[in-house]
Amino acid sequence: MNTLRQLPNSAPVLVLCIVLGCVAGAFAEPLGEAAYAIGQVYVSLVTMAAVPLLVVAMFFGLRQLLALPRPGLRIGTMLLLAIALVAAGGFAGTAVGFATAPGLHLSAAAHAQLGRLILASGGNAGEVRMTLFAQAGSGATDGAFALTDVVPDNFYGALASGRALGILTCTILFGMAFAALSSEQTKVLNGIFESIYRTLEALIDYANLLLPVLVFGTAAHLVAHTPRETLSAMSGFISVFLASAAALSCVALAAIALRTRVSFVRTIGCLRAPMLVALTSGTATAAIPHTIEAMSAKLGCSRGVAELVVPFGAVFVRAGSALYFALLASFVANLYGHFLDLGDCAMIGAAATVAAFASAGRNGIGGIAAAGIALSLLRLPVEAALVAFVAIDLICDGPRNLLSLLSTCTVVALVSAGVQTDRATATVATQPATRYGDSAIVRLAFTRGQLAVVAGCALVAASLIVVMGIGVGAR
Repeated sequence: MNTLRQLPNSAPVLVLCIVLGCVAGAFAEPLGEAAYAIGQVYVSLVTMAAVPLLVVAMFFGLRQLLALPRPGLRIGTMLLLAIALVAAGGFAGTAVGFATAPGLHLSAAAHAQLGRLILASGGNAGEVRMTLFAQAGSGATDGAFALTDVVPDNFYGALASGRALGILTCTILFGMAFAALSSEQTKVLNGIFESIYRTLEALIDYANLLLPVLVFGTAAHLVAHTPRETLSAMSGFISVFLASAAALSCVALAAIALRTRVSFVRTIGCLRAPMLVALTSGTATAAIPHTIEAMSAKLGCSRGVAELVVPFGAVFVRAGSALYFALLASFVANLYGHFLDLGDCAMIGAAATVAAFASAGRNGIGGIAAAGIALSLLRLPVEAALVAFVAIDLICDGPRNLLSLLSTCTVVALVSAGVQTDRATATVATQPATRYGDSAIVRLAFTRGQLAVVAGCALVAASLIVVMGIGVGAR
């Protein structure tokens, strides 16, 4: 069983699954579709467990963070860093898009293929709408943003519909009230939450055994259902995005290594499991338990900070999405011959940052509506963004989640400054090595008088045992 648990954390195994999935998508499509269906079951299981895990982890994180020195400063720092990193992703994407100009020098065949995709969409991709209050009893349509998504009037309704923003808001408010109570008042509830926490961690751990199947099925589905002409037309955008995401991920890893005083290679090794899960699972919440464990037990950051920031970052710190939206806006602008000046670049960077926060809690096709925020400011058609997103989403989703995860880990490392390390080996390293590891050695010392008393008592006890034995034998 331990060997099976190591498979989702093995990069060679996952690479092999990608290769085999591509072969299956080309020559054995039914097998690939079956694996893809099983992979969707995995995503459903992880999402089911991740939402309550997000709630419980933030309860513990808020309680522990409020017990640390200067909690208000740490919470403020966390929020400012989250905004700054998302903005950095948006403006970095804008700078890269301005320098590389993806979509500017497409061939005639690529233009024709994208034109056919846009025409096939019917031109009715929809508009980005923002309503302050959704009508009661009517679900929000795809792309619509309502204030009740952020501040729900029914917490159980937000849980039932999986609205991550509303769940996060209610969790923060309830967690602050929970943290304000005394330990005696919350003793029973703490035990219940602890049991729920460990159960959900175990559930996600077991569900991750299906991760290689998901990778195999996703690769097969991509090869079988994505036209090669579309991949060729979007190859410039894909290569620029992947290179930018990889470069920014390395910067984030270097910042984590510098703050935790661990080598760069060691940092990669500690974060290998959550990085692989984020890169291949297709969901931002699947790596929450692995990330908390890696940042606290392996890299020595405060567990209280990690338990608060990691669930928060899985929803809000979407630096990868900001990078993606900025490059997407640059691509569509170049595709339609719209020359970008410095004013347009500043507008794209700011709009990509806003779009990243607006897409919080939305994955897959539902998040594309946020890209329309940047495109609408440039007066570019949203349907082009929809087509590009649908065509390459399976390729770009993993690097996007990975960059967001590492940005969250950077926030954890920086907010944990000045807090006593939680690294599992920290206390062991400061103690002299003994033959019995961490076990305490008990030494008994007796005086001669004490030894004489002990010997006399032992002699009396032995004599009584002999006498009792003789008595029993005589009867």
